Amino acid sequence: MIESNQLTRFFGSKKAVDSVSFQVKKGEILGFLGPNGAGKSTTMRMLTGYLTPTSGDALIEGVSISEKPIKVKSKIGYLSETSPLYPEMTVNEFLNFCLEIRGFRGKEKDKKRNIAIDKCSLKDVENQQINTLSKGYRQRVSFAQSIIHDPDYLILDEPTDGLDPNQKHEVREMIKSMSSEKGIILSTHILEEAQAVCTRAIIISQGKIISDDTPAGLCKKDPDYGSFLMEINSSNSSENPVKIIENIEYIEKIKTITQNEELKKLCIRIFPLKNYNDSVSKLMNIIEGKITSSGCIIDSISIDNGDLTKVFRLLTSGN
Repeated sequence: MIESNQLTRFFGSKKAVDSVSFQVKKGEILGFLGPNGAGKSTTMRMLTGYLTPTSGDALIEGVSISEKPIKVKSKIGYLSETSPLYPEMTVNEFLNFCLEIRGFRGKEKDKKRNIAIDKCSLKDVENQQINTLSKGYRQRVSFAQSIIHDPDYLILDEPTDGLDPNQKHEVREMIKSMSSEKGIILSTHILEEAQAVCTRAIIISQGKIISDDTPAGLCKKDPDYGSFLMEINSSNSSENPVKIIENIEYIEKIKTITQNEELKKLCIRIFPLKNYNDSVSKLMNIIEGKITSSGCIIDSISIDNGDLTKVFRLLTSGN
C-alpha cells in the first residue's frame, strides 16, 4: 500500500501542498485530479522520493521513503510529466540502460526488457533510435521504463498529455491491463480519462484534498444528478406541459431549459423529491402518461447521471 501521511511542501513562503493524506492499495487506480498548479505533480514527486517534503512522509508497504529511499524506489515505477529519454539511443539500448542502472544483468535483464517491450507494444520499433519515433511511441518507451523492473506501484504524471485520441486510448488500455496486480496513481486534468480508467478519484485544489470518491460518487455531487431531461412537442395540444405535471407529488421542482413558442417545443428538467424511494422508471411512466394523455409528444427523455466536469468546476472554483 502507498500511504501519504500529511505531506506538506513549501516553496519559499508558498505552500504548494498542504497536509495531503491518502492511501492506495494494489488493484486500485487512483485518479489525482486538479487544476494546473494545484499541487498534483509536487505531491507525486514527494511520493517517489524525488522531492523532500517540508513535513509529513510517504510510505510504501509501511517503509518510509525518507528513511529507506533505495528500498522504496525499487517498488515504484515513475512516469514523470516530462519523462527524460536519450534520443540517440535505440529503444533496446535505452531500456537496457534503465535496467543496468537498477542492477540487472544478463538473462534477467533480457527477460525484463522483453516483457516491457511486449507489454508496451514496442517490438516493431525496438531497434529504432528514439529521436525517430512518434510522440505516441516515445510515450510508450517512457511507460516501458517505468514498469521495466516490475514494480508493485506505478505513479504516472499526465501519462496521456499531448497524445492524439487513438494514442490516449492505447495508453489507457495499458494502464488498465496492469491494474489487477499493481497499485496505480494517475494524475490528469482530463476528466473523461478519470471516468474511463480510475476506480477512485481525489480532487486537489490549492494544495489540499477537497474530495475523495469513486468517479460515479463524484458525479452524484452534481446538483442535476438524478433529474430527468425531457423534450416535449406541444403543437397538438393547448395545454402547458409544465402545468400538467407540476402537481405530481413526487416532483420537487421543474426547470425550463429552452422554449420555442413558435414551434411549440420545450425542454424541461424535472427534479424528483430527494426522499423518493420508488423506482425511477415508475415515476418516469407517471410523467410520460400525464404528458401524452394531454396530446403532447415526448421527443426525448433521459436521466442525468451527473457531469464530472461540472462537479470539478464547482469544487475547484476557488482555485
